[in-house]
Amino acid sequence: MAAARSIGARASIMQALLNHARPQISSLHKIHTSSAQTKADEGPQAHYFPPMKTAMLPKDTFKGKIAFITGGGTGLGKGMASMLSSLGANVVIAARRVSVLETTAAEISSHTGNPVLPVQMDIRDPSAVAAALDACEAKFGLPTIIINNAAGNFISPSERLSPNAWKTITDIVLNGTAFVTLEAGKRLIKAEQGGVFLSITTTYTRSGSGFVSPSASAKAGVETLTRSLAAEWGRYGMRFNCIAPGPIETEGAFSRLDPTGSFVNAAHKRIPAGRLGEIEELANLATYLVSDYASWITGETLAMDGGSSRFHSGDFSSLIHLTSEQWDEMERLIRKNANKDRVRLQAKL
Repeated sequence: MAAARSIGARASIMQALLNHARPQISSLHKIHTSSAQTKADEGPQAHYFPPMKTAMLPKDTFKGKIAFITGGGTGLGKGMASMLSSLGANVVIAARRVSVLETTAAEISSHTGNPVLPVQMDIRDPSAVAAALDACEAKFGLPTIIINNAAGNFISPSERLSPNAWKTITDIVLNGTAFVTLEAGKRLIKAEQGGVFLSITTTYTRSGSGFVSPSASAKAGVETLTRSLAAEWGRYGMRFNCIAPGPIETEGAFSRLDPTGSFVNAAHKRIPAGRLGEIEELANLATYLVSDYASWITGETLAMDGGSSRFHSGDFSSLIHLTSEQWDEMERLIRKNANKDRVRLQAKL
């Protein structure tokens, strides 16, 4: 009978791990004092990590500064453009869809009172990149803040990737970032002006990830380019950094990475902070890194993911799904096995 109970307990524990059953944590609600409300797709601990969506830097931090942002018409790029503009910067947003850019530029300008220039650009074409920077210089001057945000990604088994699929992603992410960075950097060197570059990468550049191998490879290359130029071009007064965000829901990216919505619905179970990130949170970190407040930070990639990469890297992180009762049984089994080992050792002596 005891053996049957032990087997049943072990089976219950393993089933909880396999099913990712959530532990009973109703006591968390009782001791928490925040008035923030969690969403349906958030864990209760999200109360402890409320997103701050207002700009953290002082007004006019970027007054007189010129910022050039790729992929600035939607999502993260739009968020960063909005915050930089609200803090006084003259902003250029560059991407392929000019109608989207024009709508975004008008929207941001109406809110901030500062001009935003939309420029059509195919980041894969070096001549188009040069023309976009020409337009920026003609309107505002040479940009000293360059944010490489344009990206391409989709989920697919690697054995299904065509050469063109691989090339499309690497041309946008790695080659496009290099074209913008090198073109802008050469102009800054010639003008004897310093500047700061920021690229948006991803947390899985460090671990690799199945089903997104072109993106993982290309963004790892961006991070290596960032570290390399930080070492080489610091002498010209330039800084280079990356932000590696975890899951932040944006319409364009998630339509290709989570078409069924299943990832979003379960994401809070795999993120220690219990929620997805918000665009404004990334925009705050981005504006800090391109500001003079961060003038001694260069060659770095900062993860911003609510702890999810740390959760995934631990062999035993899935044990978080065990209930208190299951831990009691786990401890009993561990002690029982330890006693058996002790008896066997004494018998040998």
